Amino acid sequence: MADEHDVTGAAEIIRGKEALKPAPLSRRLLKLVTQECRLHARELFPPVSLLLILPPPDRLYFATLRSKPKSTANTHYFCTDDELVYENFYADFGPLNLAMLYRYCCKLNKKLKSFTLTRKRIVHYTSFDQRKRANAAVLVGAYAYGVMSGRACMSWPRCIYLISLIRFILSAFYRDASFGNCTYNLTVLDCLHGIRKALQHGFFDFEAFDVNEYEHYERVENGDFNWVVPGKFLAFSGPHPKSKIENGYPLHAPEAYFPYFRKHHVTTVIRLNKKIYDGRRFTDAGFDHCDLFFVDGSTPSDAITQRFLHISESTDGAVAVHCKAGLGRTGTLIGCYLMKHYRFTAAEAIAWIRICRPGSIIGPQQHFLEEKQSSLWLQGDAQRSKQKHRMVEDRAVSHLISTMDDLTLSTSILRSSSVDHMDENDHENGLVMTQGDKLRALKGRRQPRSATTGALR
Repeated sequence: MADEHDVTGAAEIIRGKEALKPAPLSRRLLKLVTQECRLHARELFPPVSLLLILPPPDRLYFATLRSKPKSTANTHYFCTDDELVYENFYADFGPLNLAMLYRYCCKLNKKLKSFTLTRKRIVHYTSFDQRKRANAAVLVGAYAYGVMSGRACMSWPRCIYLISLIRFILSAFYRDASFGNCTYNLTVLDCLHGIRKALQHGFFDFEAFDVNEYEHYERVENGDFNWVVPGKFLAFSGPHPKSKIENGYPLHAPEAYFPYFRKHHVTTVIRLNKKIYDGRRFTDAGFDHCDLFFVDGSTPSDAITQRFLHISESTDGAVAVHCKAGLGRTGTLIGCYLMKHYRFTAAEAIAWIRICRPGSIIGPQQHFLEEKQSSLWLQGDAQRSKQKHRMVEDRAVSHLISTMDDLTLSTSILRSSSVDHMDENDHENGLVMTQGDKLRALKGRRQPRSATTGALR
C-alpha cells in the first residue's frame, strides 16, 4: 500500500531568498522535489498531493489536501474553494474576477499580519477538484507576485517557475463561455502573466480599487459594466430603447448611463451590435457615438479593427464599448488595443479581460487574437517609434513655434460614424437568439442583489 502521505504530483519547495532560475522539468528534478515534499508532508500535513512554500518568511503554504484538516497550535489552515466561487455561463469555471482576487489578498494579508497567528504556518489548501485548484493557484500566485503592494514577495522568474510547476500538475485549462467544445486552452500561467502585465501598466491599484463599486456595477440590474483599462476602456452590455424589467431581466436605456459616464469622463461610445436604440440619444447628450457592426460571435474585419483603434487613439476621454452582452465582440476589440499599445500577448489579453469581465472573448475570437498578435505588436512598435521621433523633432523646433497662439493637430471623429459592411438586420433581427442574447439572459438569471431601472449611480 502506498504511503498515506505520498506526494502524487510534482511540487517545488521555495525557501530563503536565493534566486531560483526557471528550468525545464526533468525526471531528476521531479524526483528530488517529490522527495522533499514527502518529507515536509510527513512533518506538517495530512495526506497531501501538492505542497508549495512561499516566501517571505516561509510562513505561507499552498497545498492540495486529501481531506479537510484541523488547525493546530503551529498551523492555521484556510480554504476559499466554497467562499470565492465563479459564476459560470456554461462549462467555463474561471478565472475568478477582480473583486474575488482583491478579497482573497485582503483575507490572506490579514492572516499574515494577525498577532494570534504570528508564530503559525498559514496554509491555503484546496481540494482535488481541478477547477477549484486552478482558481486557487491563480489567487495565491497573484498574491506571491505582489498584487497588494506592487512589490513581489518573490522574483518574477521564481514566480513563473513556481506556477509552471503548478501548471504541470493541473490538467484543467480555462475555457471560454461558449456552449460548444473548447478549442482554446488558457492556463494558470497565462492568467499570472496577464495580471503581471496589468500591474506593470497601472491597470490595477490595490489601494485605490473600490471592490464594492466593482461588485455593484457588474450586476445586470445595476448596469452590467466593468473597467478593463481604468480611465480608458469600459465594457458594458448594450443599452435598450427604454429602461424596464422584462421577464425578470433589467434593461437600461442610454440615459441611465449618462450620470456615471460623465462622472468618469467617458466621452465616446462604440456600438458593435445592431441598432437597437437611436445613437443620437448619446450624441445629443454630448457623447461621441460610433457604429462598428459585425456579426454576433464572429471576428472583426481589418477595416473595423483599424477603425476601432483609430477612434480609441483619437479620443482624449474614456471609451465605453458594447455589443449585445458586452462580452465577445467587445472584449475582442479591447484585446486588440491591449496587444498594440501594451504588448500583451493574446493569452495575456484574454486572461486579463476575463478577470475584469468574466465570459469575455468567445470561440473563434480567441484564435483571431492569436492570429493578430504579431501584426498588432508591429503596429504598436512603429507608432511608438514615430511618437518618440516626433517628440525629439518638436523639442528641436520649439523655438520656431513659441510665438504661435494656437497650433493643434486634431483628428475629428464623426459623432455618429458607421462601418457596416453587411446589413446588420440580416444577422441580428431578433427572431433568433444569438450568442449575445443567450449570455446576457444567463447573466440576468443570477440572483439579483437590488433591482433598479433608474439612473446608474
